[in-house]
Amino acid sequence: MTTKACLNPAARHDFVLVFDVKDGNPNGDPDAGNLPRVDPETMQGLVTDVCLKRKVRDWVSLSRGTEERMKIYVEHRGILNQQHERAYTAIGKKSTGSKQDRETINEARDWMCANFFDVRTFGAVMTTGVNCGQVQGPVQLTFARSVDPIIPLDLSITRVAVTRPEDTEVDEEGKGGKVTEMGRKAIVPYGLYVGYGFFTPFYAKDTGMNKEDLAVFWEALQHMWEIDRSASRGFMSCRGLYVFTHEKPVGNAPAHELFERIDINCVSDTPPRQFNDYQVKVDESNLPKGVTLTRLVG
Repeated sequence: MTTKACLNPAARHDFVLVFDVKDGNPNGDPDAGNLPRVDPETMQGLVTDVCLKRKVRDWVSLSRGTEERMKIYVEHRGILNQQHERAYTAIGKKSTGSKQDRETINEARDWMCANFFDVRTFGAVMTTGVNCGQVQGPVQLTFARSVDPIIPLDLSITRVAVTRPEDTEVDEEGKGGKVTEMGRKAIVPYGLYVGYGFFTPFYAKDTGMNKEDLAVFWEALQHMWEIDRSASRGFMSCRGLYVFTHEKPVGNAPAHELFERIDINCVSDTPPRQFNDYQVKVDESNLPKGVTLTRLVG
């Protein structure tokens, strides 16, 4: 249940997101055959900020996408310039590309912020052809990193159907005639990941991100896993969401000092395979003056 403190768009918020994956691939690396991303020096698993933002966008689109103010700018198979053209149509102006005057660009930029949740939340560079300017988003995310090293498994799988009719043909020597297809599936047996995020009120004032948007964002971080189910994802869940809210817009304490209050350690004598193999300790004592901790999950 969200509280008034973490819904204040005029305050700074630093937050910690904890999630896990069991027998799935949380974020494949296209440069490594879509194997789960890892830090090659520590073998800790990685999930990019882009991956997390995609899940937020998809959840908002499904849950609130019918509302004009909650449209998503970066859609699946979307065409960005067509989104920009919507802004110019709405303000009754014509795009002149790189020669666009600043006043019109600002009008188009304001329209994009007012209508697209992800633009006013994460920001966007909208200077591609049809110029709608640039937006610095108030919400920024880091890569998420697994608490412990992971060992990605690359498993063989089979399909009891072939792709093409000619695959079933048998040559004169009786060779050929496939009846199955082979494939690969990459998974992480278990991984507990921690990511960090920041909300800057100065940028929120500029983009128009308000109390309702913050409530939607916190809700998305908690529930976005539920609409992203697939065999390749395995089982993923939100295990913790901790929001440190500052009285001062510039902050009352350094973010790293607050994040260090969330201590996660493996307590199992065997390789971790479930969330209960970890112990999460949250130090809520003697918080810096002007800082409030809201435990949305955990």
